[in-house]
Amino acid sequence: MTRIDVHDIAEALRATRGFAHKRDISDVVSALGRSLPGGHAALAQAVPIGDDCAAIPDGHGGYLLFAIEGLVEDFIVRMPWFAGYCGVMVNVSDIYAMGGRPTAVVDALWSTGMNPADDVLRGLAEAAVRYGVPIVGGHSNNRSERPQLAVAILGHARKLLTSFDAKPGDLLVMVADLRGAYEEPFPYWNASTTAPAARLRADLEVLPALAEDGLCCAGKDISMAGAVGTAMMLLECSGVGARIDIDALPRPDGAPLMRWLSAFPSYGFMLSVKPAQVAEVLSRFAARDIACAVVGEVDATRQVRLRANGEEALLWDFGSDAFIQPHQQQQQEALACP
Repeated sequence: MTRIDVHDIAEALRATRGFAHKRDISDVVSALGRSLPGGHAALAQAVPIGDDCAAIPDGHGGYLLFAIEGLVEDFIVRMPWFAGYCGVMVNVSDIYAMGGRPTAVVDALWSTGMNPADDVLRGLAEAAVRYGVPIVGGHSNNRSERPQLAVAILGHARKLLTSFDAKPGDLLVMVADLRGAYEEPFPYWNASTTAPAARLRADLEVLPALAEDGLCCAGKDISMAGAVGTAMMLLECSGVGARIDIDALPRPDGAPLMRWLSAFPSYGFMLSVKPAQVAEVLSRFAARDIACAVVGEVDATRQVRLRANGEEALLWDFGSDAFIQPHQQQQQEALACP
């Protein structure tokens, strides 16, 4: 097996499509902050922008969770049924990543007649049934030049998992359901569509249980940025850094390393866990045959460094380059203006 140099891994990750899409968030949030009367300070909520869901206090000690996902056009054109399915699946994952449980979804669908709208809607309906989340409304336009899909979700959490609570000294834990396969030719690792529906829902229940039992308070679901990119988003939001051990990442047998590092798994989470609680957290996922492992240590450097094959390389320095957060200079300017 060819050994990949850790510096080459870092360079390849920085060039991925997933990293590029996530970096766009910084530009969008920066522009939004400039447009609000209160500047970037006005973006602060129960959980600031940069998390998987908006979290709104419900007045009873819990939180209303609200999120939305859009699907890229080439995915909808080539795999309309699976795109519809993913519209529900990824939103459900966002809710559970925040320690919550989903309530309902709505969709916005643009299509040319019922092609590919019919396939998209069948996929949406299948996922809604399998995950036990009703579709309660939406918007449609069958006279569009190009197909587009966005799905929004509502949920509720008693205790939150957030991207803003990782602390130096925590251990990074990656969990992923490896009982699946790639949806060729895309980077989507599908461990959902052929799994028993009851198992899908029970596997996700581990997340809110961790939050409610006080075993974890920081986490994020693995998205288009892959496992390492998702860890970076979590670390940046928390104002910390980490060393990540590439060799320790759970990976399907035979999956090429670089493809797995940019994979979007149907069930995958990166958690930041206190050392004293790691054994219990790992045991809960292992009890459901979900792959899990400690893959790094959180520190105060605000840098992300990769380790592989006994070597180390700098992947990112948040002190000099934002990833998904508003640009530092713009935040300072907003705070300085009355």
